[in-house]
Amino acid sequence: MTDQADWNRDMARGQLYRDRTHAGECLAARLEAYRDTRALVLGIPRGGVPVAAEVARLLAADLDVVVARKLRAPDFPELAIGAVTANGGQFLNEDIIRELAVSHDYLTTEIAVQMADARRREERFRGGHAPRDLIDRVVIVVDDGLATGATMRAAVRSVRSGRPARLVVAVPVGSAQACAALRQEADELICLVTPEEFWAVGAYYLHFEPVEDDEVARILRVPHQEAAIDTVGDKQRRRS
Repeated sequence: MTDQADWNRDMARGQLYRDRTHAGECLAARLEAYRDTRALVLGIPRGGVPVAAEVARLLAADLDVVVARKLRAPDFPELAIGAVTANGGQFLNEDIIRELAVSHDYLTTEIAVQMADARRREERFRGGHAPRDLIDRVVIVVDDGLATGATMRAAVRSVRSGRPARLVVAVPVGSAQACAALRQEADELICLVTPEEFWAVGAYYLHFEPVEDDEVARILRVPHQEAAIDTVGDKQRRRS
C-alpha cells in the first residue's frame, strides 16, 4: 500500500490525478478495510460525487449525497464565512465573521437561504428517494479535495447527528490546515496527498471539468455496482 510520503513524493514529480474517477480509484485502495462492511459513501456535490461513486463501486458500498452550501460574506459572495447543510449541520468561520462585522440578522438569513437551497438540491439529486439511514453504519464522506475545509466540516457535523458507528473523511488531496481541522471532527481522516504549498484543488487534476447538477443526479440514479461513471474527464481519458 502506498504511504503518505510516497504520495507526496509523486506529487512533487508532477504526477497528478487524471480525473475524479482516477482519484476515486486511489482512495478506494486506501479504504480497502471497509469493503463489504455495509459502508455508506456520501459524496459532497458537485465535484465530490464522481469520486464517491468510484469509491462506492470498488468497496461494494451504498452511495448517497450530503449537500453543504457555503455561507456568503455580505458584499463578497465568493468569500465563504462558513457552510451549512440541509439538516442544519454548520460550520462558522468566527474569525472572518468578526473581521467583517457580519450582523446576526444577516447571518441568520443567509443560513436559512442556504439550508433551503441544500434541501432542494438533495431532493433533486435523490429523485424523491429518502436519504440513507446512517445509524450504526460506517459512513465515508468524500470530496474531490479540501481547500478551507468549510463545506466538509459542515457535512461531517451533519453526518455525526445521524449517529454513525464510524465517520471517515476521505479526500484525494487537501491543505494541511484543513486536514488538521478535520482530524478533530472525524473518527478517521484519509487524505492521500497533503502538499507543502497547497494550490486550488483543481491544480492536482489533469482533467477537472465542472460537474453539473444533472450529472450528479444521473450518477445517483444508476446503482453503483453497474454504473459506468462517464464524466467529461473520463471521456477524455479514454480518448487519450
